[in-house]
Amino acid sequence: MWLYSAVLGIVLLCLIFIALKKGNAKDQRLLPPGPQPLPLIGNILQMRPDKLLVTLQKFQKKYGPIFTVYFGTRRTVILCGYDIIKEALIDQKYAFSGRGKMALSEYVLKGYGITASNGERWQQMRRFALTTLRNFGMGKRTIEERIQEEAKILVKEFGKTEGKPFNPTFLVSCAVSNIICFIAFGKHFNYNDEKYLKLLYNINGIIRFLNSGLSALLYNFVWIMPYLIGPLKKGAQYLSELKEFVDERVEESQRTLDPNSPRHFIDCFLIRMQEEKDNPDTEFHMKNLVASASNLLFAGTETISTTVRYGLLILIKYPEVQVKVQNEIDQVIGQHTPSAEDRTKMPYTEAVIHEIQRFANIIPTGLPHCTTEDTFLRDYLIPKGTDVFPLLTTVLKDPEQFPDPDVFFPNRFLDKNGDLKKHSALLPFSTGKRICPGESLARMELFLFFTTLLQKFTLTTTVPREDLDLTPELSSAGHLPRAYKMCVIPRNGTLLSKSSN
Repeated sequence: MWLYSAVLGIVLLCLIFIALKKGNAKDQRLLPPGPQPLPLIGNILQMRPDKLLVTLQKFQKKYGPIFTVYFGTRRTVILCGYDIIKEALIDQKYAFSGRGKMALSEYVLKGYGITASNGERWQQMRRFALTTLRNFGMGKRTIEERIQEEAKILVKEFGKTEGKPFNPTFLVSCAVSNIICFIAFGKHFNYNDEKYLKLLYNINGIIRFLNSGLSALLYNFVWIMPYLIGPLKKGAQYLSELKEFVDERVEESQRTLDPNSPRHFIDCFLIRMQEEKDNPDTEFHMKNLVASASNLLFAGTETISTTVRYGLLILIKYPEVQVKVQNEIDQVIGQHTPSAEDRTKMPYTEAVIHEIQRFANIIPTGLPHCTTEDTFLRDYLIPKGTDVFPLLTTVLKDPEQFPDPDVFFPNRFLDKNGDLKKHSALLPFSTGKRICPGESLARMELFLFFTTLLQKFTLTTTVPREDLDLTPELSSAGHLPRAYKMCVIPRNGTLLSKSSN
C-alpha cells in the first residue's frame, strides 16, 4: 500500500512540474541557455556536490558567460566574467540587489540580520551596520590602535615558536577574530579562553560545512532543513552555537549598558531598540540584533584570517616577493609601528596584498543574489525572484582582465612608474549594492597584519618551496589553503619571545 502511495505521489509531483513548466513556457524560451533539468531534482545529477565549482566552469565553456541551472526546482542563473557581472551588479544594481537563498542562515537566523535579509529589513540593517562600523571601526584611530596591538600580540605568539615549524592557522584566527569581537561587543579574548576557542571552532566548522557536498545538497533541497539528522545537522549546530555565543554577549551588554556612552555595535543597537520601542514596525529588535552581530562575527573572522593564511603561504613560496616588501617596510616604516597612513607610501606592498586577494580567490562563487524585478540581461529574461550567482572566480581569474591569471604577479597592479594602479576587476569583496560592508576595515587589517609580521620576521619553511602547493584544499563556496607549517626567523637576530619576557 505504501509503495502504491509513494508512486502515486511521485507521478502527481511530476505532473505538477510539467504543468508549471508549460505555464512558464514563454519565460523558459527567454531564459539563458543551460543543461536540461529533470523533474524535481533539476540538474543535480550533472553537478557533483563536491565538485560544484568545477562543474559550473565546465558549463561556462559550453553555454557562455550566462547560463541557467536548476537546484532541485529552483531556477538559478550563473554569471561568469567581469563584463557580464559588471552589467548586472553595477549597471543594473537595483534589479540584482536581492539576496538569494542561503539555507543554513535562513534556517538558524530565520532571515534576520544583514547577510541573508532582503527589502526594507536589509536596507535598515546594512545602513546601521555601516554607520556603526564607521563610528567604532573603519577610519577611526581607536580601531587602528586595536589592530596594531593585536598584531603585536601575534608577533609575540609567533616568536614563541623559536624558529621551529608551526601551523599558523590557530594563531591567525585568534588575532583576526579579536578585531571584530572588539567592534561587536568590546571584548578582547585570550588565546586560551575556552569560550573563545569554541567560537573559533564553530566558525571553522561553518566554513568547512559550506564547502562540503552536504551544503550543496541543502541548497538543492532547502525544504529538508527542518528534518536534518546526523552530519547534515552539523552545519546548523555550528551556526546555532555561534548564535548562542552572541546571545551571551548581548545579555552582558544589557546588564552594563550606559545609553549615554555606547561602547560597541551591540550597545548602539540596544540604544536604537530603546528609541524605537513604540514603533510596531521597527526592525530594531532582538532577533535582528543577534543575527546581525552573528553575521559580523562570522564574516569578520573567516574571510580575513583565510586571506592572511593564504598570503603567508604565498610569501613563503616566493621569497623574492617577501624581500621586496621588507625593503619597502624598512624604507618607509623602519622600526616604527606600521600605521594605516603608510599605505599610500608603499605601492609595492599594496600591490602584493591586492595580488594575494586576487590569487587566493577565497569566495569563488560569490554569495547568491536575487532579482527584485523582471529584468533583461543581454536579451535574456531573468524573472523576479530568480537566484543569481556571480562567480567571482571568473572575474579574479579572468585572462582578459588578468593575463596569466594562475601566475602570482604583484606587478600587474603597478604602473610603469611603480605607482599603485587601480583595477576595476579586482572584486574580492564583490560589487554593487551587496558589496561587503566591512571592505575598508578588512583592507586596514590586511595591511597592518602583513607589515607588522614582515617587519619583525622572515618567513620560511623546512619544505622545499617547489613542493608548496598553492591550490586550495577545499574548492566550492570558498577556497581554503592547504595545511602547512612555517618558520619565523626574527629579522633582528634575536628571539622575540625571549627579549619580550
